[in-house]
Amino acid sequence: MNISRRAWRTGLAVAMTVTGAVAVPAAHAAGGEAAATAELRDDFNGDGYADLAVAAPSATVGGKKGAGYVAVLYGSASGLRTATKQVFSQNTAGVPGSAETDDEFGSALNTADLDRDGYADLVVGVGREDTAGGGTDSGLVEVIWGGAKGLSGGAALATGRAHDALGAHGRMTVADVDGDDATDVVTVETQHDLRIAKGPFTRDGAHSGGDQVVKDPYDSRVLDLDAGDINGDGITDVVATENDGDEYDARRIPYWLGTPEGLTSFTLVYDVDGAQLQGGENLDVGDVNRDGYDDIVVGRAVDGYDSDLDTYRAKGGRVAWIPGTADGPDGVDAVFVNQDSAGVPGTAEKGDAFGTDVQIGDVDGDGYPDVATGVFGEDLGSVTNAGAVVVLRGTATGLTGTGAQVVTQNTANVPGTAEKGDTFGRAVHLGDANGDGLADLAVGTPGENTGAGFVWTFRSGSSTVVAPNGTTAFGASVLGTVAANGGLGTGFAY
Repeated sequence: MNISRRAWRTGLAVAMTVTGAVAVPAAHAAGGEAAATAELRDDFNGDGYADLAVAAPSATVGGKKGAGYVAVLYGSASGLRTATKQVFSQNTAGVPGSAETDDEFGSALNTADLDRDGYADLVVGVGREDTAGGGTDSGLVEVIWGGAKGLSGGAALATGRAHDALGAHGRMTVADVDGDDATDVVTVETQHDLRIAKGPFTRDGAHSGGDQVVKDPYDSRVLDLDAGDINGDGITDVVATENDGDEYDARRIPYWLGTPEGLTSFTLVYDVDGAQLQGGENLDVGDVNRDGYDDIVVGRAVDGYDSDLDTYRAKGGRVAWIPGTADGPDGVDAVFVNQDSAGVPGTAEKGDAFGTDVQIGDVDGDGYPDVATGVFGEDLGSVTNAGAVVVLRGTATGLTGTGAQVVTQNTANVPGTAEKGDTFGRAVHLGDANGDGLADLAVGTPGENTGAGFVWTFRSGSSTVVAPNGTTAFGASVLGTVAANGGLGTGFAY
């Protein structure tokens, strides 16, 4: 997906300019009441319903291939509404910059109330932006401001140096790392050093809390970044998955503890043998077992490396649950789940990519957050790489395969039909779009329709991930964007 990284995780932001303004629903709450909804991290208009932002960073905008856009759907009592959609790109009025070839606007997305006005703001990475001060592919992080009428206007927050790709996928998160009640923006420079712009932020993008850079003395490569309170001290910590330089086989899980002075130097998560716990490509942070400490959930979707021989349940991809404790994450008591685990639908096969994306939210309303994960390489019969999503249950003892559910394009009440190369489940998201207390599943499928991409959202029921008459599905035709090679559904805002 902070504060604990998200109370409810909302959907990906899909951005691209649409001619003319699109009306969005007015907020039900205003003034002091709006501030009370601030914990709903993805509520851009303060009406108490989670909104969904989904990205298409490879899409064509204004004739510029790969310029990218982000699309936003607003929640309501009846769920997400396509009638109140908004599409943002760097050609949108108020958004800094202009659409250019291969800028990849929307390469990463987060949500947070940066200016402390009670409305969630959308933080957007432009990973391949060329900036005047930074140079080629220095990258840019921008914000689009939330308000009672929805998202509008924006400001630049941070730029990188040449080839930093600041704001690229997995290299941006938001968190209050010093406990001063102001959200900070955490990015990655030189592929491994953390740069923290400390809030609060003003509407021109300036921040008054100063900056911190935490150096990594090793030649690491951050793959994903997230935040949560993993030691229960009330200050948000930052967690990453990374590999050791060019050695992609050596995936590990570092974390930086938050303190009143900012982030500490990193520590690694270790396993039962005292070695660094093998990580993966993506992660989420949240309290799965409800013990008061945020846990780390890591998806390791890429298999076939030598380290698989010494990595439990690596075949076909796995999900690891690492409990938080007063002493930090406990790798010794980690739980590992793949498609050979009891209760998990399917069979572990090389290339399934189980663990492609992991998101935490309480889908069934039992009080324990569950974990949704993509399996975009899953074959459905003779249909190769059609893709699937598996929802694993959270319990008082952590993550379990028992009672897991699977969703594909062949599942009842899911529009469409599974086709070769759809990659259903390439990105997933959980957020309560209709305010019923259940996290609803959104699925991004960037390979759908020969790379145009598509998004499905499902209303959860107490016993099912896909409730009848609760599906919203949309693509470029609904958004008014260019379909060809758009890759809609590449990622969601967290």
